[in-house]
Amino acid sequence: MKAVRSRSGRVHVAVKVRDGAYGAAVLRAAARRWIARGEELSIALVTDREMRRLNLRWRGQDRPTDVLSFPFEEQGTLGEVIISIDTARRQAKEGVWPLAAELRRLLAHGILHCRGHDHESAADARRMAAAERRLLGRKGMVGTALSEAE
Repeated sequence: MKAVRSRSGRVHVAVKVRDGAYGAAVLRAAARRWIARGEELSIALVTDREMRRLNLRWRGQDRPTDVLSFPFEEQGTLGEVIISIDTARRQAKEGVWPLAAELRRLLAHGILHCRGHDHESAADARRMAAAERRLLGRKGMVGTALSEAE
């Protein structure tokens, strides 16, 4: 895992996929902009197979998902965000947008979960969608879901 020091915080990126260098660079750059000075964030880029294993272990769901977030309670440590590159590629293709945009969308969603946001209630979803818009400059995962539900 490579740690990157920036003016904001420290970003650790673990690439556990073949041909993941581009995705790691996109995620590292976005994380540097989105985390605060003194914060630390770990990011892992994994396959659907690994994500399925993690989703089963931590959420009891025997299927891959796009992003998992694990907030840490340790001072200065934001948490860990795990992203499936396989799912990100599929979702980018389905959404007809670049892989980089999908990776940033997933990372923003994961970081917000690490910061305590949720989308279980309508009010929480609206707050999280607004936070995604502030990070991304456009709709994120929750914002898109809210638009589709209207």
